[in-house]
Amino acid sequence: VGVAWSRAGAMSGSGNLMDFLDEPFPDVGTYEDFHTIDWLREKSRDTDRHRKITSRSKESVWEFIKGLLDAWSGWVVMLLIGLLAGTLAGVIDLAVDWMTDLKEGICLSAFWYSHEQCCWASSETTFEDRDKCPLWQKWSELLVNRSEGASAYILNYLLYVLWALLFAFLAVSLVRVFAPYACGSGIPEIKTILSGFIIRGYLGKWTLLIKTVTLVLVVSSGLSLGKEGPLVHVACCCGNFFSSLFSKYSKNEGKRREVLSAAAAAGVSVAFGAPIGGVLFSLEEVSYYFPLKTLWRSFFAALVAAFTLRSINPFGNSRLVLFYVEYHTPWYMAELFPFILLGVFGGLWGTLFIRCNIAWCRRRKTTRLGKYPVLEVIVVTAITAIVAYPNPYTRQSTSELISELFNDCGALESSQLCDYINDPNMTRPVDDIPDRPAGRGVYTAMWQLALALVFKIIITIFTFGMKIPSGLFIPSMAVGAMAGRMVGIGVEQLAYHHHDWIIFRNWCRPGADCVTPGLYAMVGAAACLGGVTRMTVSLVVIMFELTGGLEYIVPLMAAAVTSKWVADAFGKEGIYEAHIHLNGYPFLDVKDEFTHRTLATDVMRPRRGEPPLSVLTQDSMTVEDVETLIKETDYNGFPVVVSRDSERLIGFAQRRELILAIKNARQRQEGIVSNSIMYFTEDPPELPANSPQPLKLRRVLNLSPFTVTDHTPMETVVDIFRKLGLRQCLVTRSGRLLGIITKKDVLRHMAQMANQDPESIMFN
Repeated sequence: VGVAWSRAGAMSGSGNLMDFLDEPFPDVGTYEDFHTIDWLREKSRDTDRHRKITSRSKESVWEFIKGLLDAWSGWVVMLLIGLLAGTLAGVIDLAVDWMTDLKEGICLSAFWYSHEQCCWASSETTFEDRDKCPLWQKWSELLVNRSEGASAYILNYLLYVLWALLFAFLAVSLVRVFAPYACGSGIPEIKTILSGFIIRGYLGKWTLLIKTVTLVLVVSSGLSLGKEGPLVHVACCCGNFFSSLFSKYSKNEGKRREVLSAAAAAGVSVAFGAPIGGVLFSLEEVSYYFPLKTLWRSFFAALVAAFTLRSINPFGNSRLVLFYVEYHTPWYMAELFPFILLGVFGGLWGTLFIRCNIAWCRRRKTTRLGKYPVLEVIVVTAITAIVAYPNPYTRQSTSELISELFNDCGALESSQLCDYINDPNMTRPVDDIPDRPAGRGVYTAMWQLALALVFKIIITIFTFGMKIPSGLFIPSMAVGAMAGRMVGIGVEQLAYHHHDWIIFRNWCRPGADCVTPGLYAMVGAAACLGGVTRMTVSLVVIMFELTGGLEYIVPLMAAAVTSKWVADAFGKEGIYEAHIHLNGYPFLDVKDEFTHRTLATDVMRPRRGEPPLSVLTQDSMTVEDVETLIKETDYNGFPVVVSRDSERLIGFAQRRELILAIKNARQRQEGIVSNSIMYFTEDPPELPANSPQPLKLRRVLNLSPFTVTDHTPMETVVDIFRKLGLRQCLVTRSGRLLGIITKKDVLRHMAQMANQDPESIMFN
């Protein structure tokens, strides 16, 4: 029998069944890999468990304490997730800081110091030359004792490229050998898992370890990617790990999904230092089922995670993120026009990026390109490093670039972007510097930024989706921030030179500080991020938590809404939904509308001309008949009917539970043989005297399967699948079974109605 079972397992594509069959029989109700969970069943199982605990807790003090512990376990899991996610994020930030600087030089006093820490620790650092200190040596100074000149430049250039290649090669090799699931951003898969799909190992311990290590490597290598999306995956791995320690979550896939929703919130909380933004992100973008209880728990997990990260203080500025800014000038109504223009730019860039990136990823999937993941990463890293080094804006890490673009030009700024011509007679207080004409540094910075913008737009398309951890938030924000800063400087100079124009006359007097270019960078970053991911509410909250700019909510909202409208005009899908479709995950999006006038009878199987539905009868099939049926088909379950003639529906039995029940009965029950009759009724059927002992399987039968009639509109069926999270739904007419609709049938039908290839839905 064992051989037959493992062959059936291979046929059904469910991996090796023998692994699961060694479990004790009471553990019915787990699912196989790449299958969908049944939300309704998980919910009712949790209710039963809860009822048992409540009734037991009245019996004794010990049971009462156990009940209390069970009620508290949810909060304990959240606390642990927050602590671990915050710690990992802090460690990643510190390691990235050090390794990014390692590409340019090393600290002599302590090699584990980054450039900034090295110079702050040195007593010979002056404020003007705070980036130059004798303890920090570039590679050329260390190796050939030269800091200027062509030979030093070439040596530094070469070492920069070599370090980048080394980091990227290490990362892609680790991912390939130890944890293939650690690649990509992880958010599309987490959305799919939260909608009730099972991908075993995706949130495992190996994935957690390798993703954390490789994330440091790829961000340090200078590739055009961020660590924000992968941090959500890392936090969800923490959530999965801790929920497996408590039976309340480890034995119930529905409850586990609630923990993972909260973990996603903690992930965004540490990625951006935005706890409330994290909760909203989980609600708006990743979660499928988000009850109120999960909202409170997400809030708690995000709080603990942010608090932990703040205790580690990775950037040394008591902030949770590198690019925290404070602006002091108000914005004016006339500025809404450039803000809305930036929103349009963000929407167009989002559309362009999604189309090009999906076309390239599809190409990778279907051609020979996909067979050489290591080579692809090496080539992209080499191109990135070689092109990035000459331009100071692409040489520095993307987070530092965003930080510099967001910054307002104060009196102490040494950046090129702040090289304005000062008025010698200026006797104003230092805080409020008036608008000034741009100096040569600003003009140089403008064309360097323009080149950096074009480079970032092109290279990000090829980077996102390679076989390494790669987030999309930071590159999108960088593209928007560069465009925004350039627009901001343009508006500022226009206001300075033409302050008598009617639009500037009311609010821009000569000698006043009217326009803040950093604010434009912030609005541009929000617009581009919105165009790519189609977030609105959570995006604005993340942006103002990130930058502390409460009075700039209106410009941010205007840009986010505009970018969403513009991007939606070209296609409704955000980048994550597009990747879900590309990978063929069975994901029923809550946002999709189904408007076609088809009926359940058009979608159900079997269709006309197909063999009839495989069913079980309530009391006339032998064990051997059922075993043969299971071996010859690969369905997830079978409807149970009164008899072949009447076809009146009784219930539904899951394939996996039938296999477990039969195996268990053969081992533990006397007299069960191949020609024993199987029955699903309360009382055994009347059998001849000499027949073998029958097998009662009523406890694996679901007596309340979800049914619709054959004339139910598909619109309603899609809604039922979406809101109740069903795996399958039976179609009846006046009590007689006609057919079955599964989640995949619904997805195929929706694809067909949208003129797509229905076979692209199958998970590949």
